[in-house]
Amino acid sequence: MGILNVTPDSFSDGGAYPSAPAAAEAGLRFIAQGASAIDVGGESTRPGALPVSVADQIARVVPVIELIRKADDRVIISVDTTRAHVAAAALDAGADAINDVSGGLDDPALVQLAAARGAGLILMHRLVPPKRDQFSHQYAVAPVYGHPQGVVGTVRGFLADRRAHAERTGVARDRVVIDPGLGFGKSVEQNLELIRGTPDLLTLNAPVLSACSRKSFTGKIMVGPDEDPPPPSERLNATLALSVLHLTLGAMIFRVHDVREHAEALAAAWRALGRE
Repeated sequence: MGILNVTPDSFSDGGAYPSAPAAAEAGLRFIAQGASAIDVGGESTRPGALPVSVADQIARVVPVIELIRKADDRVIISVDTTRAHVAAAALDAGADAINDVSGGLDDPALVQLAAARGAGLILMHRLVPPKRDQFSHQYAVAPVYGHPQGVVGTVRGFLADRRAHAERTGVARDRVVIDPGLGFGKSVEQNLELIRGTPDLLTLNAPVLSACSRKSFTGKIMVGPDEDPPPPSERLNATLALSVLHLTLGAMIFRVHDVREHAEALAAAWRALGRE
């Protein structure tokens, strides 16, 4: 899943695509590099980011989705939003799925929309909204997760509840993907715990999405305890290592900035695991 942020302030690629045609061209390039899905977002969810209006999100994502869909009628397109009106406009433009980082909590109508339209639905765990969050490596004290199994138990319980809610609302079981929310309200070590705890998440019988691409915790594990992580553009090697590890533990969908590199690394790991 290639990340296509049509935003001025995303942590890694904010402002990279100054127009809808430029963003669509990037999306088509991701497809040529091996992406089978494109995730289009019009609102940054980086720590400290402020909400973006529904109208602005729609103005950012709809033209890009329309252009990609016109050029490719097979690729899966998801819209990264927590707002039902944005999701509806994106579905009308040709999107297939909704990627909701709030797990369906910010706008209850979004899950209802997914059910009514038969759309795919990605449900993610986060501790707090982006404007109250901070980068993983900046936590002086790790966030408290009160479950006996710590962060893994808390995230599993949350995703189980949100998936059950989606199914009660009418979203088909095979349309739901779960995302542990790496980097969203977790310390560096808690993110690594979540990756190692993927087998526990798999007991929910839903595909697990891996989204560690270029995040601060991937950079932090590259350096010493007293060093700052390198900038996002220099975190590829650690991201690839964690993505391959996540694959071996059961993750099946990878939301990434560096498509060609991941397509090659994950394909090689898949073959090495004897799964082809």
